[in-house]
Amino acid sequence: MTSPSSTRPSSQPADLRANRWWPLPLAVGVACAVVLLVSSCDDDGPTGLAPLDPLLVAQGKTVFRFDTFGDETFWTDTLRMHEVIRTGVSPATALSVGLKVDADTLPAQVRADLQAGRIDLDDPATTVALLKLGAVVGVVGQVDASDNLTRVGITCALCHSTVDNSFAPGIGKRLDGWPNRDLDVGAIVALSPALTTAQKAVYNSWGPGMYDPRFNQDGLNIPVVLPPAFGLRAVRRELYTGDDTVAYWNAYVAITQMHGHGTFTDARIGVNVQNPPDMVSSKLAALSAYQFSLDKPAPVQAEFDAAAAARGRTVFQGAGECSSCHAGATFTDINDGELHTAAEVGQDPAYAQRSVTEMYRTTPLRGLWNPPQLRGPYFHDGSAATLEAVVEHYNTLRTLGLTAAQKSDLVHYLKSL
Repeated sequence: MTSPSSTRPSSQPADLRANRWWPLPLAVGVACAVVLLVSSCDDDGPTGLAPLDPLLVAQGKTVFRFDTFGDETFWTDTLRMHEVIRTGVSPATALSVGLKVDADTLPAQVRADLQAGRIDLDDPATTVALLKLGAVVGVVGQVDASDNLTRVGITCALCHSTVDNSFAPGIGKRLDGWPNRDLDVGAIVALSPALTTAQKAVYNSWGPGMYDPRFNQDGLNIPVVLPPAFGLRAVRRELYTGDDTVAYWNAYVAITQMHGHGTFTDARIGVNVQNPPDMVSSKLAALSAYQFSLDKPAPVQAEFDAAAAARGRTVFQGAGECSSCHAGATFTDINDGELHTAAEVGQDPAYAQRSVTEMYRTTPLRGLWNPPQLRGPYFHDGSAATLEAVVEHYNTLRTLGLTAAQKSDLVHYLKSL
């Protein structure tokens, strides 16, 4: 691939573009790598995949959940987020912006006190106590003997894990690899006292479940939907624009977005981040093993009609023309090296134009409907709120002429995947 221009004009004011250290935590991928070992796929599932090493999977689970790659130097020393949290972020505030609490880390007495209402959820000190327990998903805090929060960093799990809400809303068992669509990354970052008013306005414009992984590189503001980090093992390029391998994108995120310590360079998009010492590369193999072990969640049988889904599969493979791009066991033609222009898929070209390919990859269809965490929005920019809107988009774009019954059956089929 040739190197795209790194001097495209920006839609942002010069004062916004000047600060290349802007905070962008975790985005369209997690910091995991190793090139996918995929040889082929058929209708029955992926074939030719090397078995995963259980030891690496176990190591990667720990890294995914708890390793910050040394990014405390950014989130603490530059953004001063430890000051914000210990003085102004109560558990109620944290939950309201989509942060999650791992119920399995809570001692029995804490669980009982929470259920009885004996814990003050409006006190930032309670948030510090939760960080001390390691209970805030994706956030690692260092707390001293006087219960002062002294340092804070983020992990892969911040954006790519959520909880099942089994204890209370926002509190439950971890669901690693599930995108946290409640998470308002921009609103959290905008709390930093180190940002300008103009920067805060950009971050506050994103909203829950949205994130721009290029903002601190090109100065544009085009957030995209946080995608799943499960079901990746048989997908060669897990990126909306199909720029490169899964390994490439995950390294990009670890270093340029989480601000972990390491080096990421790609002249094709004008990115050159040098942040020694390297605290990323030695952990990528284990991270990838864990991520590749995360399968997509099973469909919720009660949420779709099996007979309608069977009819919808016929529409998907025939009149709906869906399988021409959503092909094979992975439901994507990216494994065959196929990419699509914005016009082909009826999408705004703006986001793709910032990438290596300047095109869009066919998104793998996995876990499209598993309530409540994975019910949209759809497309890279979240422009389709429902599966019905997705079907109607392509029915109109391709002049398919699907009947109301066919469209309904197709939605049931998508819910079954």
